[in-house]
Amino acid sequence: MLQGGVLPKLVTPIPGPRSLALAERLAAHESRNVTFLSPEFPVFWERAEGCNVWDVDGNRFLDLTSAFAVVGLGHGHPELRAAMHAQVDTLVHGMGDVHPSELKVQLCEQLSQLTFERWGQGPGKVILCNAGFEAVEAALKTALLRSGRPGVLSFTGGYHGLGYGSLMAGAFEKFREPFARQLARVGEQVPLELGAVEAALGRGQIGAILIEPIQGRGGKVVPPDEFLPGLRELADRSGAVLIFDEIYTGFNRTGKLFACEHWGVSPDLICVGKALTGGFPLSACVGRAEVMDAWPASDGEAIHTSTFLGNPLGCKMALASLAIHGREEVAAGVVETGGRLAGRLAAATGARVRGRGLMLGLEVGAGRGAPMMLAALRDGLLLLADGPQGEILSFTPPFTLSADEIEYAVGRVQEYLMSLPGSSS
Repeated sequence: MLQGGVLPKLVTPIPGPRSLALAERLAAHESRNVTFLSPEFPVFWERAEGCNVWDVDGNRFLDLTSAFAVVGLGHGHPELRAAMHAQVDTLVHGMGDVHPSELKVQLCEQLSQLTFERWGQGPGKVILCNAGFEAVEAALKTALLRSGRPGVLSFTGGYHGLGYGSLMAGAFEKFREPFARQLARVGEQVPLELGAVEAALGRGQIGAILIEPIQGRGGKVVPPDEFLPGLRELADRSGAVLIFDEIYTGFNRTGKLFACEHWGVSPDLICVGKALTGGFPLSACVGRAEVMDAWPASDGEAIHTSTFLGNPLGCKMALASLAIHGREEVAAGVVETGGRLAGRLAAATGARVRGRGLMLGLEVGAGRGAPMMLAALRDGLLLLADGPQGEILSFTPPFTLSADEIEYAVGRVQEYLMSLPGSSS
């Protein structure tokens, strides 16, 4: 497996002719809202390994996104690949809430051990899901059953997915507004300030507090050190269920197994996904047993389930992924590589770097993130922009990113800051 040090190699203009042809075909048959298509974007992937992606035209890219922070262990990690291949030969699909596989039992046990048992709070209980937003919605249902109160408190800049339940909790307004007429108004958003939280809880309707310990799409925002401990105290005082959305931040992305561990705070419910399997659609809501037991025992008909719950392929990959993430050297490597990347970005650009570990954001100015992302693509770099004003260039690379790859990427970003126009807003 490639372990880094492989720089981009471009053999066609970007996008290449096959990518352009595929974009034209996709435009004819996919909802026009899903994939952004233009003469400059996207490239269509063919294969990937380590930190590299090859497109259908044979161009090699350096992936600084981990494909939405999923492949932190690297594209095509050999242990994850072997787990999937082995499982394909025995059982691909089961009946998750009727006749499950043994793998579902093992995964629920492992998620309990890595969260609430590890935090000294006794066993955790699990609801397995498919997409990240489903885990959030399972958590919100749990909070209602536990607290009896419908209100959901979330935070400015927070992002929790695009399902209707997660939208009611208050995602970005641009995602919520088109569907507002179909959404119940149960959510309230406040800034990352304990005074604002206390005031909202004082109104008596909040049963769930939903937060990313470090905001992802909101711009790699790290809260003040006193915030999460204070939030835990306020949740305990009010009886609200504290939910940590660690779908983005979980599994060593920030240099800890879970981002909340930077502050020594644990939630009542934790949502995980993305890097849970390293590439298969699987997520989970894990909670303290006392909280999760607000759900009634099944009478033969689950009131929250799905066809693919506990899919054997996903469970097998998740177990392999969790075994790797449990190794001390993984988190230590993220801290080291993240420190190197953050330091080089700050030194070369003079701009502020946000985030922790290998979940970093470079402040480039309002409206400049997307143009830089396009410029990077033409140079063989896969990057994303985020932040409410498109002011953040996001860096969430695979953990195997090498020093040579860091130098190449930083050099290009330095050029973009110097050559591209300033703020567009």
